[in-house]
Amino acid sequence: MVAKEIMGDVPVADIHSDLRNVDGLIVDVPARFGNMPVQMRTFWDQTSREWMGGALIGKPAPVFSSTATQHGGQETTIVSIMFTLLHYGCIIVGLPYSFVEQTILEEISGGSPYGATTIAGSQGERWPSVNELKLARSQGAHLTNVARKLVAD
Repeated sequence: MVAKEIMGDVPVADIHSDLRNVDGLIVDVPARFGNMPVQMRTFWDQTSREWMGGALIGKPAPVFSSTATQHGGQETTIVSIMFTLLHYGCIIVGLPYSFVEQTILEEISGGSPYGATTIAGSQGERWPSVNELKLARSQGAHLTNVARKLVAD
């Protein structure tokens, strides 16, 4: 399936104006050997203006990831992105263990305190499970709550 079929008419972020005008952001990327893919690195490499201007200082940011296999580097990918977000001054929003869905043993499932994850399969044939979607929604709700508190201050 091509991205257009999956994403429909979801707009692509304008690197400069969108980063300056967010209350929080979610970074979601597939893992590439335990790291962010070159396309995401290129995105961040084009934002030196925002970095120098402090556009993301104090903005909450969770990270999601997917891998082809169960042990494909989800956590190291998330942490590698967190390093970049910390350089920008973001507040990292993880997925606390209070979201107990990340501790299930009844099925293979992504998710860790670092963030929601899924296992996509080597050809993208596996869609996120009900549990993985619940983790992602929970982390999104957690971001929203944190962002509301920060904006209110």
